[in-house]
Amino acid sequence: MNTSLRESLKKLRLSGLADSLDVRLTEATSSRLSHAEFLELIVQDELAVRKDRLITRRTNAAAFRDQKTLEDFDWSFNPSVHRKTIFDLAAGEFMRQARDVLLVGPPGVGKSHLAQGIGLALIKSGHTVLYRSIFDTVKELLHDEAFEGHDKIMQSYLKPDLLILDDMGMKHLPKRSGEFLFEIIMRRHELRSTIMTSNRPLEDWGKLIGDVPAATAILDRFLQDAELIQITGKSYRLRNKSATDDETQPKTGQTRSPGKSRKQGT
Repeated sequence: MNTSLRESLKKLRLSGLADSLDVRLTEATSSRLSHAEFLELIVQDELAVRKDRLITRRTNAAAFRDQKTLEDFDWSFNPSVHRKTIFDLAAGEFMRQARDVLLVGPPGVGKSHLAQGIGLALIKSGHTVLYRSIFDTVKELLHDEAFEGHDKIMQSYLKPDLLILDDMGMKHLPKRSGEFLFEIIMRRHELRSTIMTSNRPLEDWGKLIGDVPAATAILDRFLQDAELIQITGKSYRLRNKSATDDETQPKTGQTRSPGKSRKQGT
């Protein structure tokens, strides 16, 4: 490919086509492709590059804490996680119905991994996603309200096809948190989907938010037509520690050497 043609393709922003053109020209000659077949190949190359770039931009914009995929999830560790249910969510049918999802369970059972894995899969399917911890969401809205930026930042939470609010229950939220969370849930309700994760049971939300009526209103609206997924089991992050503890426990019928016993009360 001559320099003039390459520069022209770049001006037209056809860099994907430009990168593959030499290879496709060789293929066209050796395979005796028709003009239409050759044109289809180079157009598909350009579309593939543009799709990859779009996925990269949307993944960066989603601001995932960890770019974890569902393929990376250890399904064998926790049988309470139903693989089919999660992959059905990743297929996006709940979004087409503008339904919400709530993942509830103790810390370490994989809620954040699953939520982010679903989000990443949906980005690859053509959707926009925003990921935030619940605490960062409230902090951001409180900060921007003080500087008259509330409407702009609120729009950033309302615009994505999917909003993921992670880590409800990690800590108590600041005052007025309930107002902001209710506004987000209310304005997205039945329009765009939201996934939330919670380390605490739903009855504790009033204490966490510091506003029982607001928590009740949020749950009433959010759970109206939501998929509620309860996850149980041990923490995946502590799996190695559990194995180590098991190895250090004395076997049945054995006692520790008196010289290595620890004194009580020290």
